[in-house]
Amino acid sequence: MLQLFITGFIEIKLTDIIDILLVAFLLYELYQLLKGTAAMNIFFGLVAFFLLWKLVTALQMELLSEILGAFISVGFIALIVVFQPEIRQFLLLIGTPRFINKTHSRMSFFKFNVIKQPSLDVDPIVTACRKMSMTKTGALIIVAKLNELRQYVETGQILDARISDELLLNIFFKNSPLHDGAVIILNNRIKSARCILPVSSKKLSVSLGLRHRAAVGVTERTDAIALIVSEETGEISYSKKGILVQNVTPSHLKNFLEKEFNN
Repeated sequence: MLQLFITGFIEIKLTDIIDILLVAFLLYELYQLLKGTAAMNIFFGLVAFFLLWKLVTALQMELLSEILGAFISVGFIALIVVFQPEIRQFLLLIGTPRFINKTHSRMSFFKFNVIKQPSLDVDPIVTACRKMSMTKTGALIIVAKLNELRQYVETGQILDARISDELLLNIFFKNSPLHDGAVIILNNRIKSARCILPVSSKKLSVSLGLRHRAAVGVTERTDAIALIVSEETGEISYSKKGILVQNVTPSHLKNFLEKEFNN
């Protein structure tokens, strides 16, 4: 058995190196699976909690170690419940032959490239909202930020089209098959239409419809920005972090979007 000795008291065996590489590979695969979902924040929180537990254990802080260890053991069941869809997807990924074919290309996980997210083309979005407001055409547009909203994108019709006011007007035209649901804009592209969003349980005005409740619901759960055009009044609104701002002008909307995405 190959053994390396560092400073005379730290012993590193070949199996330890293999163990570290396998854990790094599994964490990378898990990161790729959770990237762009709300579960990513939970994952980072759990990793930080686990590392804290290992640290206090190494420092022989027995009382705090016992408390954190109890949370770890009980939280394992909660972990399975929270990550049930992701765990199922991960197991399906490992069970497919395609996973083996892609493994060699994934071994570049030691290289981390920072990808700058493109700025948002605000003008066609504002123009479309202004025109739909004048004709009282109901619309719900979700603009993604760091969270890629993958779980919501997949519920709709994938378009992956360039942003244009004409396309947005055609999507939300009341006789269009795509007008129900939400449009999701991701990486300066119209990613998907007719998407299903969660509805907020917050107490809102009875005059607000499902579009406004869905806008508040998705911004409560993610960092996205939601834009709404009321079918009844033509009023333009937007929602951020679960807070609804109603009856804004197109110029106000443009300034808001520029500040959120292009500064």
